[in-house]
Amino acid sequence: MTIAATAPQEQANSMLRLYHSFARLPLGAWLFSRALCIKAPYFSSIRPCIRQLKPGLSEWEIKNRRRVRNHLGSVHALAMGNLAELCAGTLMEASLPAHLRWIPKGMQIEYLKKATTELVATAEIADPAALTSGNYEVEVIVKNASGEAVSRALITMWLSEKKQRR
Repeated sequence: MTIAATAPQEQANSMLRLYHSFARLPLGAWLFSRALCIKAPYFSSIRPCIRQLKPGLSEWEIKNRRRVRNHLGSVHALAMGNLAELCAGTLMEASLPAHLRWIPKGMQIEYLKKATTELVATAEIADPAALTSGNYEVEVIVKNASGEAVSRALITMWLSEKKQRR
């Protein structure tokens, strides 16, 4: 678990400010992850932990523990879907220009291989500054401890202009 440092100009939004304030603390990744799960409680079901967050990159991990396993002893498909959604959502939150907002609109997921180890999900945007209103597809790759892809999700985000405050 590493908390990646980013340049000060990349800390414009509140999620990144919070992330960087926790990054300075011992157990900062764990504390940030717990705080996010308090804000969005459903994600606490998989006990995720942040690895990296910066504009254009989000990376999360989960351990292969009993609470995320299916009856076959592997990580449950929906736990991987939950991890992918968390990864894509935090990517959008950290990457969007200040005038845009996002909401997930749909998700397609492929399960490529049995997942029997801890998992790391990664989502990237090549050029966050180029994001505009409309549909945007975020690809999330979930890999096992050997670096092999075990699932791939394509999450459609609806990006729209924020309403002007008066």
